[in-house]
Amino acid sequence: MIDVARDLFAKKGKKNVTMNDIAASAAKGRRTLYTYFKNKDDIYKAVIEEELNFVYEKLWAVSQKDIPPHEKLTEHILTHLDAIKTAVTRNGSLRSDFFQDINEVERVRKKIDTKEIILIRQILDAGIHAGQFIPMNINMSATIILYSLKGLEVPYIRQNISHDFERHKREVVDFVLRSIKKESYRL
Repeated sequence: MIDVARDLFAKKGKKNVTMNDIAASAAKGRRTLYTYFKNKDDIYKAVIEEELNFVYEKLWAVSQKDIPPHEKLTEHILTHLDAIKTAVTRNGSLRSDFFQDINEVERVRKKIDTKEIILIRQILDAGIHAGQFIPMNINMSATIILYSLKGLEVPYIRQNISHDFERHKREVVDFVLRSIKKESYRL
């Protein structure tokens, strides 16, 4: 039902989709739909959660790689930006609803943000222990990195940063790494 709802939201926009539309497209009765969801907003929230889980799965896969911490942080940052962009833009008009309902997205996103901070902390901790990163407050640094990435998401998705941003994403990574890498590991 979530996949059907996602497709309908993408084609028609959230405002133009009814619970009847979702039930009919899913070949389910309205009662079945209401068994799982109170209303259309609950279904939309489930779609957002699924999209954010898609992003988290990509980030978790990076965290499982056996690569040096500075490479893992680089890949994490690039994956974060690209996975968010993919999750939002692959859904057609869900893209415009995403920007209109950003507060709802942020409420749903808190759980994923917490999980992502843990992944970043693990990378930073491994980097410090490997002697690649300077000693730092890992909790604060992980939070700053996450919120820096989140600050880039909307302009990146809308491509308002610059036409060259796609080619220069590594500069964002270099900026982050330059501040935490030990002198012997400088770029």
